[in-house]
Amino acid sequence: MAATVQREIRVSVFYFLGLILAALATDAVLHGFGLVWIGRWLGPLGLALILFSFVYSVRRRKFITGGKIPSYLRFHEFAAWLGSLLVLVHSGIHFNALIPWLATLAMLVTTASGLTGKFLLKSAQFRLKEQKAGLETSGMTPEAVEAELLSEARMVEAMRKWRVLHLPITLSFALLALAHLGSLWYFG
Repeated sequence: MAATVQREIRVSVFYFLGLILAALATDAVLHGFGLVWIGRWLGPLGLALILFSFVYSVRRRKFITGGKIPSYLRFHEFAAWLGSLLVLVHSGIHFNALIPWLATLAMLVTTASGLTGKFLLKSAQFRLKEQKAGLETSGMTPEAVEAELLSEARMVEAMRKWRVLHLPITLSFALLALAHLGSLWYFG
């Protein structure tokens, strides 16, 4: 089990660091070829991808009935990651305005929150499955196994609700992104 948990931690860290490194590399390439102006348009494209990734939430709430939820989740993860990459390249390393940087920071925290929640849920589910298999092979009755795993099963259920924390973080990013767009519209 420890190896699986460590692997999941490495994968989450890889995705997060990969996001930052890919943004730095893309920004360097754009600067190297004198294509910095492209970065300005990557922000709206990235935001569109992030917004489109919310089709997963719409599907999970059964407003859309076609397709399998895990497929929507994988799309959400990919589109949100790619959108975040584009927004990071858009933001560059310019320190001339506070609201865009706060929005970028909120986006990074949102991404980290999503990766952390995914890791914690997978870890709890794996631990429950492993404990259940161990108890079943030890000869316990199904009722005894269920009673023994009750607290662990409750923990998995609680971890499924981690989105309750992810949502306000996501909303803070959305509000700061809207403030950034509003200031661009107002000030030109």
